[in-house]
Amino acid sequence: MSFNLLWQHLSDPEYVHVLINPLPVYGLSIAVLALALALFLRTQRLTIAALVLVFVCSLSAWPTYNYGEAAYDRIKAMSDPAGKQWLDEHMARGMKMIWMFYVLAGVAALGVVGIVKWPRLSLAVTVGTLAWGAATLGAGGYIAYAGGHVRHKEFRFEPPPTPQMSQHEHSAMDHGETPTKPAESEQAKPMDHSNMPGMEPTKSPESKEQPMPHDSATSPAPPTQDQLEASRVQLEASRLQLEASRKQLEAAEAAKGQTPSPTPK
Repeated sequence: MSFNLLWQHLSDPEYVHVLINPLPVYGLSIAVLALALALFLRTQRLTIAALVLVFVCSLSAWPTYNYGEAAYDRIKAMSDPAGKQWLDEHMARGMKMIWMFYVLAGVAALGVVGIVKWPRLSLAVTVGTLAWGAATLGAGGYIAYAGGHVRHKEFRFEPPPTPQMSQHEHSAMDHGETPTKPAESEQAKPMDHSNMPGMEPTKSPESKEQPMPHDSATSPAPPTQDQLEASRVQLEASRLQLEASRKQLEAAEAAKGQTPSPTPK
């Protein structure tokens, strides 16, 4: 029963990643220590064994990286916001430094062949591989430091790093697409209360102080000073004409009232 359960978990990339990720760090540290011991003892067999161990541990970074990349979406879906930021940082560090493990594996393999054919190169090969192995081990610890903060909250002694570009955004940029962030765009977009019942549209201070611009195509142009003066003169002439008409009507009514009516015969 337990074997079937283990075999079922081996099909999950996140489970396999957790199983083999100590090899590029802890396994490589033991291999580098064995290589330093071989350098101190000057033993050819021990040097070859240490180089083989360095080759295996450094090459294990390749499946570790591939399984971690395959499990990226599932791990990010079940992580909290801080864990998501640490996961992006972990992925970004792995993408930048994975090549160091590949170079170390090649150097260790060439070192074994070189020592077998030319034993005099044993010292140079050991020193060179040891130096590059120590640098690669530091890079592996730097990558694993961010990975340990993804799911282990007890290791978070510092704030999460700034958001990094995820693997999917990298692939989108490789195809010439512009990555979009819908969460940020929706958060940055202000909320419109005009369509909500019982809510009146709010106006910013700038809209209160500044009048709304008029459209020159629909609104008439403001009258000039000459046009205003001509309108005033026309209104004054109309007023005088109305006054004269009123006086004529009054005179006609007065004359009508003074005319004697004819007497019947």
